[in-house]
Amino acid sequence: MNKFFSFLAGTICGAVVGATAALLLAPTSGEHLRAEAQARWEQALQEAQMAMEETRRELEAQFEQMKKQAS
Repeated sequence: MNKFFSFLAGTICGAVVGATAALLLAPTSGEHLRAEAQARWEQALQEAQMAMEETRRELEAQFEQMKKQAS
């Protein structure tokens, strides 16, 4: 158990150091970086929603087909 906590502490420290280094060494300003991250997040949400809607349409079509076959 002690090894696990040591590993976990090392992982957390590494993540904090890595995130700090990435922010300090980023070639763009903080505002630009945040705006870009927000745009990517919104795009990912839109793509996920489109994929969800497409899957829903496909499943509804399959369900209707199965209902017709069962009748």
